[in-house]
Amino acid sequence: MSRVVLITGVGREGQLGEALARAFADSGARLALVDRAAAQAERHAAALRADGVEAHGFGCDLADEAQVAAMVAQVQGIVGDVDAVVCAAGGFASTGPLDGSAVADLDRMLAINLRTAVLTTRATLPMLRRTRGSLVYFGSAAVLPGATGGGMAAYAIAKSGVLALMRAVADDERAHGVRANAVAPTSIRTAANVASMGDRADYVSREEVAASVRWLCSDAAAAVSGQVLRLG
Repeated sequence: MSRVVLITGVGREGQLGEALARAFADSGARLALVDRAAAQAERHAAALRADGVEAHGFGCDLADEAQVAAMVAQVQGIVGDVDAVVCAAGGFASTGPLDGSAVADLDRMLAINLRTAVLTTRATLPMLRRTRGSLVYFGSAAVLPGATGGGMAAYAIAKSGVLALMRAVADDERAHGVRANAVAPTSIRTAANVASMGDRADYVSREEVAASVRWLCSDAAAAVSGQVLRLG
């Protein structure tokens, strides 16, 4: 039976989630696509079903523990245990230095980038232990060694937390056969980024990012865990 992949952050058209879903669909995976707006996730799922892919859309506020638990139970009831989870939900804001931004800015960056990943991980780990599956998280090149995170303190703190989460999960779950890795892209060529930064910025393509994520979830990367891939 083909693998089941759960991908969060599959919402607006022209964004990364769309490319992630297509990449896994092309590999024959069965898909559970999650977005805060159920209609957007289901729209992507319907487009894939038209191409013969088994795909299901789910709406969920991934920062709400009860909603995440209910969503994961629904996914399991429809497609069974998942083999891979891609925590792509998140967002960016250039909020300035730490003392130049509101605490609410930090709370929002932590909620949409880190809390969503933590709650998704907690809810899916029982399934991933049974399937000896894998998790992929999204960090950022802005928080890798040598980067400064200047002008984006709240975002940098949140994404650093995501990488710390990945390493902790990789260490804790190794005995259960669960792998955890992360990608750390520079700016991705999404519709939103092009609209805000222009067409000539130095981007990494959505397809390149999606291919790397798919590889991390594949048998070819079976010995890879606790690693960060810089993209771009």
